[in-house]
Amino acid sequence: MALFKDEQIEDIVQKVMARLNNKDTVPKVKQHTPGESNNPDDNKTIEFTDITEYSLFEETFIKDPIDRDYISRLKRLTPARIGLGRTGPRYLTIPWLRFKADHASAMDAVFSDVSKEFLDKMDLFTVKTVVRDKDEYLTRPDLGKVLSEEAKEEIRKQCQLKPQVQIIVVDGLSTKAIEANVPDFLPALLEGLKAQNMEVGKPFFIKFGRVPVMDDVNEVIQADVVVELVGERPGLGTATSMSAYLCWQPRRGTVESDRTVVSNIHESGMPPIEAGAHVASLVKKIYDKKGSGINVSL
Repeated sequence: MALFKDEQIEDIVQKVMARLNNKDTVPKVKQHTPGESNNPDDNKTIEFTDITEYSLFEETFIKDPIDRDYISRLKRLTPARIGLGRTGPRYLTIPWLRFKADHASAMDAVFSDVSKEFLDKMDLFTVKTVVRDKDEYLTRPDLGKVLSEEAKEEIRKQCQLKPQVQIIVVDGLSTKAIEANVPDFLPALLEGLKAQNMEVGKPFFIKFGRVPVMDDVNEVIQADVVVELVGERPGLGTATSMSAYLCWQPRRGTVESDRTVVSNIHESGMPPIEAGAHVASLVKKIYDKKGSGINVSL
């Protein structure tokens, strides 16, 4: 029996979803429970028009499990894809379509750009690394660590030199993470630093940047503490997770163990407002102890 190629499968899914969207009524998805009636009118249904609105974590797809309550409790404890069931060796339709949708969302997070409207709204001017385009960014991570000469000149022109704290926003591997979290995170961080009477330089955005680009930034600015907000590599669980990297006087040659990181900042992880306040407290500790990463205990 011939197997479908990925392209054929995607084409089939697109045609099915298009057909469903053209119907006057939304599709009804049957939920199976032990001992349910064989009468279709008695069976429970769920209506939806967008597969991403359907939660995999509130339903057990395994037919007649030995302990349904145990699986339900387990699913509430983790975002992992468990209890999805099978038809032979294959996923059931709903979990499979949700898998494809989440994978597409992760791809979009990597390949899209942070919008100019967003950067204008957040009052962030933009500079670039030496990376030329997205393909080079993904295949040459070393280039994402180096600012272009034009970027250095723009930073000198617009930023205060030698502030106590410098904040930079970097697209990283998820632009969705930046747009989803920075609007709540940045005001909370700035307010927390202001409450501690810390001097903060003008925040700005770096396109095609990797975490160590903070080292090159501080060769120019020479801040005491640099805070870098960067989009994390997206996965099937979330495409909007952001990290905050903090470092005491970063410079070329700084090793990863010298950085302190707060990760998993997103709506279903550490909420961005809470994370902003937490990072502000860490910045003050790093400044007072004059060290970060494994060099200090925070």
